[in-house]
Amino acid sequence: MKLPPKPKVVKSAGFLGQRRLKRSIVTLPDAGGWRFAALVALATMTAMAAIGFAGGLYRFGHGDYTGLPLRLVSVALVPALSEEAVFRGLLTPDRTETRRSFAAIVGSTAIFTGWHVAETLFLRRAAPIFLRPDFLLCAATLGAGAALIRWRTGSLWPCVMLHWLVVVVWQTWLGGPTVADLR
Repeated sequence: MKLPPKPKVVKSAGFLGQRRLKRSIVTLPDAGGWRFAALVALATMTAMAAIGFAGGLYRFGHGDYTGLPLRLVSVALVPALSEEAVFRGLLTPDRTETRRSFAAIVGSTAIFTGWHVAETLFLRRAAPIFLRPDFLLCAATLGAGAALIRWRTGSLWPCVMLHWLVVVVWQTWLGGPTVADLR
């Protein structure tokens, strides 16, 4: 897929990139952006499946449908929207802001992955899962895919959708814990 020409670089100003976050929230991808997001999401989920099943992080089960409606909503808020707002909305520039996309994507991905390590300090039972190499590699893969989508589309919403889908599938069908399980 050929990317359109890069727009003029615009500097983001404001506390912690408030303009960047606002722009990422009000921007919706065009048709090409949605196609790009879908392809990156597919590649991201395929890589995560390979990592998760190979390392034993993911395992097929009967499906945990207990509290599914609440799970669908709560995962949309935490972690999907909240983490994506910080790690992609604030920390990841879009292609109008930088020509150094690789550095921006690697940086936000590293911070996103490190955040999952830091979460073990207040989610008492998270350490056995969140410190696993396969979990951290899956987190890095998700972070890189979402950052690439954010950079290309300028929008936060495909990233939120990808993060939401990955966590809901993990918690519902692949043996992942809920936030309540980790406290």
